[in-house]
Amino acid sequence: MKTKVLLITPPFTQLNTSYPATTYLKGFLDSKGVYANQCDLSIELFTKIFTKDFIAHLFKEVEKNNEEIAFPLVYDQREDYIQKVDRVIHFLQQHEVTAAYQMLQSNFLPKAHRSTNLNEEEFEYGFGNLGIIDKAKHLATLFIEELGDFIKANVDEFFSFTRYAEQIATAASSFDEIDEYLSFETTIIEDQLLLLIASKLEEYQPDLVCFTIPFPGNLFAALRCAQFIKKHAKKTKIAFGGGYCNTELLSLTDTRIFNYVDFITLNDGEGPLLKLCEYLDKIITKEELERTYLLENGKVVYQNKTPNTIFHHSNLPAPSYADLPLHLYLSFLDVMNPMHRLWTDGKWNKLTVAHGCYWKQCTFCDVNLDYIANYQNTTAEDLVNKIEQIIAETGTYGFHFVDEAAPPKMLRALAEELLKRKIFITWWTNIRFEKTFTAELCALLAKSGCIAVTGGLEVASDRLLEKMKKGVDIAQVARVTNSFAENNIMVHAYLMYGFPTETDQETIDSLEIVRQLFENNCIQSAFWHLFTTTAHSPIGKNPDYYQIKIVGPKFKGFAQNDLYHEDPLGADHKQYSDGLNLALQNYLNGLGFDVPLQEWFDFEIMPTTHPNNLIASFLN
Repeated sequence: MKTKVLLITPPFTQLNTSYPATTYLKGFLDSKGVYANQCDLSIELFTKIFTKDFIAHLFKEVEKNNEEIAFPLVYDQREDYIQKVDRVIHFLQQHEVTAAYQMLQSNFLPKAHRSTNLNEEEFEYGFGNLGIIDKAKHLATLFIEELGDFIKANVDEFFSFTRYAEQIATAASSFDEIDEYLSFETTIIEDQLLLLIASKLEEYQPDLVCFTIPFPGNLFAALRCAQFIKKHAKKTKIAFGGGYCNTELLSLTDTRIFNYVDFITLNDGEGPLLKLCEYLDKIITKEELERTYLLENGKVVYQNKTPNTIFHHSNLPAPSYADLPLHLYLSFLDVMNPMHRLWTDGKWNKLTVAHGCYWKQCTFCDVNLDYIANYQNTTAEDLVNKIEQIIAETGTYGFHFVDEAAPPKMLRALAEELLKRKIFITWWTNIRFEKTFTAELCALLAKSGCIAVTGGLEVASDRLLEKMKKGVDIAQVARVTNSFAENNIMVHAYLMYGFPTETDQETIDSLEIVRQLFENNCIQSAFWHLFTTTAHSPIGKNPDYYQIKIVGPKFKGFAQNDLYHEDPLGADHKQYSDGLNLALQNYLNGLGFDVPLQEWFDFEIMPTTHPNNLIASFLN
């Protein structure tokens, strides 16, 4: 085909590894004879900002434009930050032990609001005497985070390491605020972004630029880039796709976003993108486009010729990492919990064991959407072939299988195939805590290189687990997580509070279950989420059945996903946030198991109804 495609991940996603969407699409387009390049503006913008020259420029701009400077400790030590930022970034990319010793010298790195609050006792306990690289990585991370806080407070209110302007894109039922901010003058951070996009346009000369927008925190940066392309490369067409579009823009009617883009595609990108290339090459007509929004006669039109061209998961080629600057990715170590660091530390190739979710019943989940509802499997031979191909391209042996819930049958087959072919990788994935994960299977997975799993415990209440159709109970979760832990596979549990009709008693009982799971080493990491109703979940579609009331936001033509609700039968859920998180932070560090639950809260709570040996009794 003649059409040249440029696939872009806009800032900001992960900094330790590339987001997988463009790699999937690059591999696919290559197999179809489409000339495609890709770039990750997340890591490229980050490494453009955190340089000696730019940080020096930044401090001068702050001095010139700010009457009152936030984080004065950073500003007062600006010369130290300027002179040492290149060294710190290089260390976070290379992890040289000689550099680590330098980072640990007491007067080498400046100390501001984060590092001065470092708990030395916890620091030494977390890393010990021999954890030289990890100690240095943590201090180097604090150094970069202090600069990030300074940038956000003094230069660009939208700045963040893993998202950008997320606050105006989340639950953005109207395009008004986003459109208004796009009319404002760019910040010096955005100026660097636009310099990058200009260089990519010059280098690749694309006919079609495709932005993958996985999260709300990628939307505004993508629109800034699109705005620039519309002004400076008028013949270049622009398409948006990705997770944000697939969940938030299913009811799109507002035409204003088409001032910035030409096409918005939904669900898996392979089919719609190939059709777009054929359309731009004049092989097909506009009416033959699939799952694509465009503007016609001043109205938003959804072109979707059926039956769709389907590219089954088992028939897709391996992702391609060509063009990506693999040497630029860096590792952060912001918390000392070994499970949390998997998200920010180390380089991981991303791959999907199966498309969609084999369970797809959880009532809080967007089970009606294609990326969950459309379950497709493949073979272990196919997966391992792709693994070998990716290793050859990246030189990286770490894999994160990014499934909604990796099916245990496929994980068994994968493990057996890896062992049979003597391919030694390190891997982790997301699962359901179902009884199929026996001690024998967990041992097999560990032998094949599995080091960690994440899974949804959600609300640790059997009544609510049944109400949310999780298909598990607490006893089962305890036994499954224990089987993983006994095979040295770390377990991270996603926890939820505020589920419809959840009572005060159930909230406290859930915390007690979590305490016991940590105490018995069934789980080593966890995170509390406050329940949010989404428009595409069974709860969002039938709130009356779940005894809640949807109170907004009113849809105004743009995004529709997160909903506001009232729970007249449930507890005052938000009042528990601080106490739950304080307790969890202690449990994560192996502390506080003997502390009464009341101590975590600054208001009176009821005692738990669970015996203190409940989890132990399930394990016995």
